[in-house]
Amino acid sequence: MGLGKRSNQVNVIDFGLAKRYRDPKTHLHIPYRENKNLTGTARYASVNTHLGVGKIQELKAELKSEKKDPKFTRKKNVLKKIVANMTMGNDMSPLFPDVLVCMDIPVLEIKKMVYLYLIHYARNKPEMILMSLKPFTKDVNSNNPLIRAMAIRTMGYMPADKIIGCLGKPLHDCLQDRDPYVRKTAALCVPKLFMDDPILVEREGYLNQLKDLLNDTNSTVVASAIAGLIEIADRSEKFDLSINFNLANKLLTAMNDCTEWGQTYILEAMMFHVPQEHQDAELLAERIVPRLQHANAAVVLTSVKVILYLMNYMDNEEVVNNLFKKLAPPMVTLLHSGYEIQYVALRNILLIIQRRPDFLKNELKVFFCKYNDPIYVKLAKLEIIIRLTNIYNVSQVLSELEEYSSEVDVGFVRKSVRSIGRCAIKIPEATDECIDVLIRLIHTKVDYVVQEAVVVIRDIFRKYPNRYESIIGILCENLDSLDEPEAKASMIWIIGQYSDRIQNADELLDNFLETFKEETTEVQLSLLTAIVKLFIKRPTVGQALVPKVLKWATEDVDNPDLRDRAYIYWRLLSSDPVAAKAIVLSERPAITTEVEDMDWNLLDDLLLNISSLASIYHKPPTNFINGIKSRKLIQSPALNPNIHMQQQKTYNFDDDEK
Repeated sequence: MGLGKRSNQVNVIDFGLAKRYRDPKTHLHIPYRENKNLTGTARYASVNTHLGVGKIQELKAELKSEKKDPKFTRKKNVLKKIVANMTMGNDMSPLFPDVLVCMDIPVLEIKKMVYLYLIHYARNKPEMILMSLKPFTKDVNSNNPLIRAMAIRTMGYMPADKIIGCLGKPLHDCLQDRDPYVRKTAALCVPKLFMDDPILVEREGYLNQLKDLLNDTNSTVVASAIAGLIEIADRSEKFDLSINFNLANKLLTAMNDCTEWGQTYILEAMMFHVPQEHQDAELLAERIVPRLQHANAAVVLTSVKVILYLMNYMDNEEVVNNLFKKLAPPMVTLLHSGYEIQYVALRNILLIIQRRPDFLKNELKVFFCKYNDPIYVKLAKLEIIIRLTNIYNVSQVLSELEEYSSEVDVGFVRKSVRSIGRCAIKIPEATDECIDVLIRLIHTKVDYVVQEAVVVIRDIFRKYPNRYESIIGILCENLDSLDEPEAKASMIWIIGQYSDRIQNADELLDNFLETFKEETTEVQLSLLTAIVKLFIKRPTVGQALVPKVLKWATEDVDNPDLRDRAYIYWRLLSSDPVAAKAIVLSERPAITTEVEDMDWNLLDDLLLNISSLASIYHKPPTNFINGIKSRKLIQSPALNPNIHMQQQKTYNFDDDEK
């Protein structure tokens, strides 16, 4: 316990292990470090400190301490405590004036912590920024390039209207600094300033200085300059970045000396080059191909994006095919990385195979799911498997899907059963085999498997009418397993559609009718239509059910869709039975898998944004990033006018596959 004025304060020794202390009133051990992560050496501290409230006054006193400290060790320790509290979410802003004084200490470690503190509070408490301008002016003129760079970087995080008076000249100077690290840091400061005040950036000539840095002798500076220009070009309606062929070649040469992230920026810059000749696109693509072997997934995916972009400006199919052969191995390699990278790669592959359906068709086994794959990876793989399925590998795919249907993850099992139905619809020659697999799954008597199988079989009946009626009896034997709305609605549709061939169709529908008022709208609509079909096909059998369901649907149900459909049927049946038969029993259009393909314009947009969030969400970046411009293919003499025709074309990468 504390003494004197601090007698109400409990002090503890924290070895990074203690988790509770005993309440003196209740004698119970209660948590005092909940959601806190204090670790390290043993230390004395008040319970308030452990709670994250912090001892502002004590920290302030330590900062102002005049004890001899020639190596500034005490100042370092205090600043570490402040940064730690700040990281845990505790408000350290009352210490702003005292922390600011530490900027005058000529120790790099201390300056780093002070700058970190300033960055943290610069946006949230802009009124405090004016106090720091004078020390910043001193630091940006320091003889130490690290201090100059840290100062200009920190100023870049501050609102432009607060610091423009003292930022203008230092930023100009840093963009021309003799040290490349300072130039690189200043280049990244320009786009941050542009976000706050684009007019100011143009007026002060920062954009021109940024462009001049593209000719810098240091590759890291070039990469930072191009990164800044790309950031500005993506968000400015007035500024368009255009890179000619000579500059593109020069940037690719500089890429050899860049870090992996610098290489990513330079590769991204190639998206702003519009080839004017087919040969230009081919040459640049060949220079980028070696980056496909890079260890960094970001470099690989960005390289893939640029090569796909350049293909739009090529007319030589042999060159295009050869490039696609080179794209396949690195994409497969990414599927052996961590799960997160796998998922990113899978989502991007899904886009590519919609443009080039035969891409990776010989790598089907790579996409087979492993037992320990997370569900999001399994579902992404499943989608690609179905798109790569063809007449030659469908048996292998169905065997795999049947095995997936016995997994423990219910969501994955449902998706697997649905995929069997998609195979049947996509490949007519494999429908019989798909039906056999579905029947075996129904015989397992697993409720959710049976229900998904019923939904799938309904779709198969719609695709191939009057072809598989022989399995209806098997479906009817499993009516007790149906408790989900979609499965019930599917089974009711089957009974109504084939009511003239099911002897006890009226009894089956009557059983569903017992819970009509409690069912979902989907089931009610399906039941209403099925009973009307039964009446039209077998009037004597259905005449007892029709009045009942029409009365309930028009008088006892609140849903307007159901009520309107019931009135339509009632009037049709009472006024013109012939017209009712023609309408209710009219032939439905066959379902296809084409609806799963993206709109070509959206696909073009997403292919230009591979390796970004847009390629993972499968939504254009303008949908979730405010102020960003959409990317489009720019017209040039080299642009291939038959881009979308290529989407339907097949490419035989292996003539011996069959």
